[in-house]
Amino acid sequence: MSKVPPFTRARFFNGTLALIAGCSLNYLGDRLLGVRIELFSGMLDFNGLWVIDMLTLPFLVGILVAVIFGLGGKWLCYFPPLIVKSIGYLETFYLIGVPDGAKLIPFGMWALFVTVVMTSAAFGGVMGEIIIKGTYGRTPRDILYKDRSSKSTDHP
Repeated sequence: MSKVPPFTRARFFNGTLALIAGCSLNYLGDRLLGVRIELFSGMLDFNGLWVIDMLTLPFLVGILVAVIFGLGGKWLCYFPPLIVKSIGYLETFYLIGVPDGAKLIPFGMWALFVTVVMTSAAFGGVMGEIIIKGTYGRTPRDILYKDRSSKSTDHP
């Protein structure tokens, strides 16, 4: 018997809602901070706002996605940062262009930055599941605690 929730329309709706909310938070955070990781204009680009955009914002996105989606959110939280950062790179490359005094970073370096961002979101996803469940693991909380309580009631 599988203890993972079955794939239903409600679960699909929650997943879609979680992805949209995560992408929205990530996009709005990027715009509010004014950081575009795909551009490089010098070492002064790597400041506190850049660190917040690379580590703290994706962590919060991961928590949001996991809280909305529920168990399994730690797997879904990888996608919002990937989607938003990919759209930002393609937008700069094809639509907006590179501003004067800046360069588009090479794709390999961009991929490294996106991997760091996705990893931060994964930590947030795990934290979101811990917030939901109160403990970490694959077994849903009600089954986990029901087993413990039934053991304690059998033996006085």
